[in-house]
Amino acid sequence: MTTGSTAPAATPIRVVLADDQALLRSAFKVLVDSEPDMEVVGEASDGAEAVRQARASHADVVLMDIRMPGTDGLAATRMISTAPDLADVHVVILTTFEVDEYVVQSLRAGASGFLGKGSEPDELLNAIRVAAAGDALLSPAATKGLIARFLAQGDGADDPDRLHSRRLDALTGREREVLVLVAGGHSNDEIAERLEVSPLTVKTHVNRAMAKLGARDRAQLVVIAYETGLVRPRAD
Repeated sequence: MTTGSTAPAATPIRVVLADDQALLRSAFKVLVDSEPDMEVVGEASDGAEAVRQARASHADVVLMDIRMPGTDGLAATRMISTAPDLADVHVVILTTFEVDEYVVQSLRAGASGFLGKGSEPDELLNAIRVAAAGDALLSPAATKGLIARFLAQGDGADDPDRLHSRRLDALTGREREVLVLVAGGHSNDEIAERLEVSPLTVKTHVNRAMAKLGARDRAQLVVIAYETGLVRPRAD
């Protein structure tokens, strides 16, 4: 007689906490470790240590404060997003300074999301899960209109159209259509409903667009969509 086999438990999401306030890290650790599907695998009080911890622990997600001594959170996020061996690490910026400039700087640095420290515990846990899945997350205060305006302004270093137009040319018409809707903040299910296709088909288009554009996740797709002019901010 054979006995039924139990499916192996999913590997917990590995989280690194980067904040220069020890008490805050302790509170986040208790919260994260209370969830069966995630665990804290490292802590850091500055950006350079956060990068080291992410690499040493094979982290999935780094909760990153912006203002830290030495290497700040934005610089650390940039280091993680540009390191080939950290390609699977996703950064969620967690800060008290929930203002427009930080939102845009975070996204440009390669962050997958941006969340205020005043967010509810459930929002924080959801942010970790969303980022680990490769999706983009922005808190309600980080409105799409503000992000769009700042991204469209650029920083004057390069012409965005010159920077990305050739890569956009590689997209099919449907992939461009999906990219526009992703930049509008729509989920795969919402896009599927609009285009009258299956969510799996939408996911395939999103993944292909990410591969062709060299984007790590949906957040970077949003940045590219605005910086290339494929999507333009609405006038208030």
